[in-house]
Amino acid sequence: MSRKVVIEADGGSRGNPGPAGYGAVVRDAGTGEVLAERAEGIGVATNNVAEYRGLVAGLRAAADLGADIVDVRMDSKLVVEQMSGRWKIKHAALQPLALEAQKIARGFGRIRYEWIPREQNKHADRLANQAMDAQAGIVPGKAGRAEPQPVRWTGAKGTPTRFLLLRHGQTALSVQRRYSGRGEVPLTDAGERQAKAAALRLSTIDGIGPATPIMSSALGRAVQTAQAVAEAVGGHVVTHTGLLETDFGRWEGLSFAEAAERDPELHRRWVADSSVPAPDGESFDAVHHRVRRVRDELIAAHGGTTIVIVSHVTPIKSILRMGLDAGPSLLFRLHLDLASLSVVEFYPDGNASVRLVNDTSHLNRQVPF
Repeated sequence: MSRKVVIEADGGSRGNPGPAGYGAVVRDAGTGEVLAERAEGIGVATNNVAEYRGLVAGLRAAADLGADIVDVRMDSKLVVEQMSGRWKIKHAALQPLALEAQKIARGFGRIRYEWIPREQNKHADRLANQAMDAQAGIVPGKAGRAEPQPVRWTGAKGTPTRFLLLRHGQTALSVQRRYSGRGEVPLTDAGERQAKAAALRLSTIDGIGPATPIMSSALGRAVQTAQAVAEAVGGHVVTHTGLLETDFGRWEGLSFAEAAERDPELHRRWVADSSVPAPDGESFDAVHHRVRRVRDELIAAHGGTTIVIVSHVTPIKSILRMGLDAGPSLLFRLHLDLASLSVVEFYPDGNASVRLVNDTSHLNRQVPF
């Protein structure tokens, strides 16, 4: 049975360019019920960029809901005409956003774009303005007053959510440098020692304690590593399937050379294009999108605190990529060792700060066993 939804999206910029944000609402086409809301401050940008970002967020939300018939309603004539194919997309900053929106839209059975007056787009407009307010550090104060939050030297406002990103310890497949995705492979003895060393390191970090959320991929090698952390800090592990490693499909257990020999053309495309999935597996774009959803969920639930995430190479690189606001090429240019620690902070105003990448200094220390 088909599912029809309506997307209302908007974006704004206080300065054009200036501090910008977007809002998007997904409604059931029959009842008008709100099925999803999305809003985010995006730093300094133009109105058109913010409007496109709102469209992309709404399309992603609709895709997550399993929609196949989509009506998009926006008060941006430019976005509606460009996405309908009637106007050319000349501005360089809009072209990649339009391509991203088109890529998501191709996953629906039918999509239609409609211009509406601004007064009919109030819900999305309100979300966009709330996102810009939050980005500016403005929160409702007593008696309804708006109160600014402290400004840090980086320009970021508000209390960040700190992610401590720990890659799992050594396994037999990692020693052999083979694709290790969804298969269950335990830590080696060396991997267990690495996990305990990393756990000891984490237990010394300020703000870590029994109440610290410890989120882990549901795969055993990550859970083993996360459990070592929980034992060291007195906490407990919660698994999340969104933190699983890439599904390498038929390449599972193969080396890079073996996969390239088995499927030469597909392997070349896979390395060059993050939207190409492994055979019977998953693309890096798909991993990035699901990890982004996990990050957003965790910030919504534990914003302003420290969170430990124990996962794998691709999900950790994806979170670092978000912190750096980098493209998919980072996946191939950044190396992460086994049991390495990386740290990134996400601020409520949309800023981020990568504090540490691929630190393995704890593996050189003597750890009691």
